[in-house]
Amino acid sequence: MTAVLAAALLLTAGCSSGGNGSPGGRLPLDGGLTRSSGAAPSGRSADPAPPARGSAKVLRTVAEGLKTPWGLAPLPGGGLLVSSRDDGTITRIDENTGRKTELGTVSGVSPAGEGGLLGIALSPGYASDHMIYAYFTSASDNRIVRMLYDERKPAGEQLGAPDTVFKGIPKGAVHNGGRIAFGPDGMLYAGTGESGERGLAQDRKSLGGKILRLTPEGDPAPGNPFPGSPVYSYGHRNVQGLAWDGRQRLFASEFGQDTWDELNAIKPGGDYGWPAAEGRSSDAALQNPLAQWHTGDASPSGIAYVDGVIWMAGLKGRRLWRIPLQGTQAAAAPQAFLTGEYGRLRTVVAAGGDRVWLVTSNTDGRGRPAKGDDRVLEVRVR
Repeated sequence: MTAVLAAALLLTAGCSSGGNGSPGGRLPLDGGLTRSSGAAPSGRSADPAPPARGSAKVLRTVAEGLKTPWGLAPLPGGGLLVSSRDDGTITRIDENTGRKTELGTVSGVSPAGEGGLLGIALSPGYASDHMIYAYFTSASDNRIVRMLYDERKPAGEQLGAPDTVFKGIPKGAVHNGGRIAFGPDGMLYAGTGESGERGLAQDRKSLGGKILRLTPEGDPAPGNPFPGSPVYSYGHRNVQGLAWDGRQRLFASEFGQDTWDELNAIKPGGDYGWPAAEGRSSDAALQNPLAQWHTGDASPSGIAYVDGVIWMAGLKGRRLWRIPLQGTQAAAAPQAFLTGEYGRLRTVVAAGGDRVWLVTSNTDGRGRPAKGDDRVLEVRVR
C-alpha cells in the first residue's frame, strides 16, 4: 500500500489533527470529474503529483490595521488592492512599505451581517481600461459592478461611479458568496450563496447557491452548460473560493452547515448536492468533494493554486490548509499550517513563485481581533 493511499484510508476512518503541519480533513478515494463540455479528465491524471508534505512560513506582515478586509487583487505594476466589507472602501497597499492609500468608497454598498463589499478582481484588459470589478451587497440584492481606477486623482477620489454588470443575486444576513475571478478563458466567474434559503441551491432558475460564468459585460458566457443561463454549476451552499490549476481546471471551496466543508473540482453543469447532501454522498447524480473537513477545522474562504497545490484559508478553523493535487483528486492528506497563530483567515492569493498573500479576518465580529487588527501577510509555501 502506498503512503498516499494509506493516508487517505486513515482520513476516511475519521482521523484529523489541528496542529501545524498536521494532516486533517477527509479524502474521497474515488472522487473526480467526468469529461463534459470542457471539464477536466476524470480521476487521477498523468499530471505529476507534488510532494505529499509541504511547508508554509510567514515571511513578514505586509500591512496591518485593516478593517474587515475581504478581497485582494494584485496590480500588475505593483501594489495590492484590498476591499473592506463593512466600510465599502478599496485601499491600495504598497507591498514594499506597507503604506495604505484609500482609493475611495464604492457607492451602493449596504453592509449587514455577512454582506457588504466582498470580492474584487481586475479586468482582463486592465492594462488599457483600468477597470476594477467588485461583488457587493446592495439594499436589494448582491451584484457585480465595475469601476474606473484613476490613480492620478487625489486619494479618496480615485474610483469612478460603479457600472452595474450583473444584478439580482439573492442577498441575506448569511451566505452571500462573494468571490469573483476571471478565468483563463477571459470569462468572469462568481461564487454565490443561497442566502439561507436552502431550496435556491437546487433551483437552476435562481442565482443563489451557484457558480456563475459571465462575459466581462455580464451576459451568460458562451458555452455555458445551460443555454442562455449564467449558471455554471449548482447545488452549492456558500461558495467563497475559486482557483484554476495549470490545465485550466476550476476548483472551489464551500461552507458546509454543521458537518462537512468542501473543496470541489468543478464540472460544468454539475450538481454539488446541497441541501440533499453535505460532504460526500452515495448518490451517483451528485458531485462529491475531492476533500472535506469538519466545519470547526475549516469554514473555508479563499483558495489559491501554486505548483500543484491548492492553498485554502480557514475562518473558523483559523488555519491555512495545503491540499496537493493529482489531476482532479487530492494526491495526499491535507496539511494544516499557522493554526491559531493569526486568527481567522479570509483570502489567499498567489503572489508569484513560491509566495502567497494571506488576508486575516478578525474584525468581522466573529473572532477576537488580533494585535494590529487585520493584516496582509506574505507567506512562502511549498
